[in-house]
Amino acid sequence: MQNLKDTAVVFIDIINDFNFPGGDKLLRNTEKILPNLIKLKEFAKENNLPVIYVNDHYGLWQADFDKIIKQCTNHSSKEIIEAMKPDDDDYFFIKPQHSAFFQTPLHSLLTDLNRYSLILAGIAGDICILFTAKDAYMYKMDLHIPENCMASEEKNTNDYALYLMRSVMKANIDPV
Repeated sequence: MQNLKDTAVVFIDIINDFNFPGGDKLLRNTEKILPNLIKLKEFAKENNLPVIYVNDHYGLWQADFDKIIKQCTNHSSKEIIEAMKPDDDDYFFIKPQHSAFFQTPLHSLLTDLNRYSLILAGIAGDICILFTAKDAYMYKMDLHIPENCMASEEKNTNDYALYLMRSVMKANIDPV
């Protein structure tokens, strides 16, 4: 990304309990990308980029990241959550379904902040990041989705999602 003045970083579903069928696979793959997620967040902070978390609500329906962290923290998820939890100056939204844009204030916030280039990262790449990227593309946003900052349960579905985001949505998938 050459020009960062219109860029924001969006972390999707990174606060996660991994307590679902396939969650063990997603956990292992998320642990592999954790150093890159940390690096991306540090990059955002160093460059004064807005950091926005959009997360599943886990039945709480309150956009309170402390409550969602408490709900999701377990032996498996603790390291990831502690390393990636939002800072007080970060934005945090809950989402009802896959896309970070669907029934959330994300688009309004990005418009208000004059941010039209997104760096998307998190999980699951073949579902929530893919759906978010599709919506961002429809809003005519520039996308950078670092391949080393996205995980899915299966490598082949993650790779296919990256292929779609690169070829159809014109996303830059270069690693961070």
